[in-house]
Amino acid sequence: MILFLIGQSSGQSNPIMGLLPLILIFVVFYFLLILPQQRKQKQHRKLVSELQKGDRVTTSSGIRGTIANVKDDTITLLIADGVKIELEKGHIVNKLNPSGS
Repeated sequence: MILFLIGQSSGQSNPIMGLLPLILIFVVFYFLLILPQQRKQKQHRKLVSELQKGDRVTTSSGIRGTIANVKDDTITLLIADGVKIELEKGHIVNKLNPSGS
């Protein structure tokens, strides 16, 4: 009963003040997690769309090779003399410099 009276004596609180911590948490998550991930996805889509025959690339599994053929959603990767693998474009994570580094 005493706690109820103490709560009543402080007056009515603003409902927006109750939501303010949740709003601040969402804003922090947006700038620290969501926005950087969206930028990274945009860069990856750009990288995948610019792939051409002859580019040296690295796959998500760490395989390095030269693109032998580009199709709509797959590429053929030459990883050694006479050894070709076909994989989805989404597995390309990095485009290497022409020097191979």
